[in-house]
Amino acid sequence: MRLRMYVTLPDTNSARRLADDLLLARIEDRHMHFLARRGTDLGELHEASYLHKTDAVHGAAVGLVVGGALGIVLGMILVYFPPGGATLQLVTVLITAVVGGGLGAWVATMVGLQVPNSRLRHFEHDMEEGKVLLMLDVPSTRYDEVRRIISRTHPEAMDRGSEPTVPAFP
Repeated sequence: MRLRMYVTLPDTNSARRLADDLLLARIEDRHMHFLARRGTDLGELHEASYLHKTDAVHGAAVGLVVGGALGIVLGMILVYFPPGGATLQLVTVLITAVVGGGLGAWVATMVGLQVPNSRLRHFEHDMEEGKVLLMLDVPSTRYDEVRRIISRTHPEAMDRGSEPTVPAFP
């Protein structure tokens, strides 16, 4: 399992130095996601992707659950009150749940792509002041080691906490 660390840095030069130090500590570039105020040139730093910047993932999860639940309700209604006297089996509930979950996830993802990531709301003020946010995905076994490296080599970096639920896949 990976933990996502949030670190704010005062400027892009500090962010570049920290990225170099993390690379030397064998943290891959693809696990570093930098985000700054719109229009800031991050240069060769790995910028956060669209999925990091928006609520698409959260929207997909909510849409899957809500759409699946509504699909189950619709399937039960169809089984117990069949249209036109048709006889429907319980597999109808499964089909409507899968279709409802798929449609719910799709629609909610489209909405989530238009909404800024709610988890990054706490960092908006810092980024507007010109600071750079680093979202760093590290294995849970190396979390303390990486935190010590950052605090020892970059006292200007502010540790802003972590999230315990980042999926293990990249």
